[in-house]
Amino acid sequence: MLNLFLTAFVAAFMVAGLRRPFLFVLAYAYIDIVAPQKVSWGFLQSIPISLIAFLGAVTAWVIAEDKRGIRFSPRQFVLLLLLIYCGLTTRTADFPDEALEKWSWVWKALIFALFLPLTVRTRLRIEALALVMVLSLGTIVIGGGIKTLAGGGGYGQLKLLVNDNTGIYEGSTLSTVAVASIPLILWLARYGTIFKPGKLVTLFAIALAFSCSLIPVGTQTRTGLICLVILIALSLRTVKRPLLYIGIIGALATVAVPFLPQSYIERMNTIENHKSDQSASTRMAVWKWTIDFAKLHPFGGGFEAYRQNSFSYDTVKAENAGDNNTAIETERIEEKARAYHSGYFEMLGEQGYPGLALWLILHFSGLLQLELIQRRLRRRDDAESRSDRSLALALQSGHCVYLFGALFVGIAFQPFIFMLIGLQIALAMQVARRLAPPLEWQRRKPKAAVASPEPGDAPRQPGNLAR
Repeated sequence: MLNLFLTAFVAAFMVAGLRRPFLFVLAYAYIDIVAPQKVSWGFLQSIPISLIAFLGAVTAWVIAEDKRGIRFSPRQFVLLLLLIYCGLTTRTADFPDEALEKWSWVWKALIFALFLPLTVRTRLRIEALALVMVLSLGTIVIGGGIKTLAGGGGYGQLKLLVNDNTGIYEGSTLSTVAVASIPLILWLARYGTIFKPGKLVTLFAIALAFSCSLIPVGTQTRTGLICLVILIALSLRTVKRPLLYIGIIGALATVAVPFLPQSYIERMNTIENHKSDQSASTRMAVWKWTIDFAKLHPFGGGFEAYRQNSFSYDTVKAENAGDNNTAIETERIEEKARAYHSGYFEMLGEQGYPGLALWLILHFSGLLQLELIQRRLRRRDDAESRSDRSLALALQSGHCVYLFGALFVGIAFQPFIFMLIGLQIALAMQVARRLAPPLEWQRRKPKAAVASPEPGDAPRQPGNLAR
């Protein structure tokens, strides 16, 4: 039954794209996040639905879209440089076959992020993309949240849509993405026009945000806990009574602790002492190896370069030996071909210093760009400006959560994050167009033509923000 439903849903999405071409963009976003071809076991596995949706989106843009006024932003230029550089390092990778396998999905994530600002040019389209991203993620996290409440979680044990511990379905990755999406969920509940704010919308948004916050508990990932703490700290920027807010959060955390699984509490305790946990100790050893590797290979070793690492370290465990005595046990661990466990070290090891520099510029220039949008709109009190300012803050908060999560998870090229980057660029360009004086060709354009909506957009009506 699930197989038939997914097949019918994807087919309906594609057919609708023939009438409203922008739906191909949304279909690609849904397919890239949920990966229905992995969930299904029939027809969807036999056809390249992701490629079909992407080609449909690009073809529709080339044929049907109005391209006047399109600009290529500096961040898109950085994305293009990163794409070219990664392609070059793939050609000279230390592990050519494995590098090509990773490159086969990395280039799609980068190209899609480059393409999004070219087609997501109105407020309605920005909201539609954000909504599809959030609901697609909800397809995964709602079930995970329910299973967590039912006691079905555990490190590497939370069963989601697929039994696949890769991509967004990997526990730490999903925890980071889920927490980073909470601000976007709340923005849609407050300013959405596709599903207008109301009791049911608010209730669903709260339930979805709660499910996202449960994923770190269900997956028992330390990264998820850190991301939650970072998000709470960032939210202090907007609350009117920060002390009361901190008190409420503290009270809720105190009430929740007795209901947390003992295995989760024990795993979180290893944050304080990494030497007692093999997973945390492995991270430290891999990072040290990567730094030494980059000194000898400043341009990186290409994708999957970690496969050549080899190192050893000691783990220290303290056990109660009775009579107030503690026995210290040291164990020597030998490791080979261990992943980077960090997006930053992933970039350093695979793409070297130039690739890491481009990646950092891409992300931190985005945080600055979103801050400038908020300051530019701060004194404007119209509905669109309030909405855009709030969206900039939501995207900025989610991006900060990702950057902290990437400290401990190898998600440098996670496609969901690059969609957020495309959304950020689209928002910045939309705000710039809205506030800039009209161009010469716009001033000369007949009024009837100016008022006509873009393909796929809602009619402009008084009070309607979907422009």
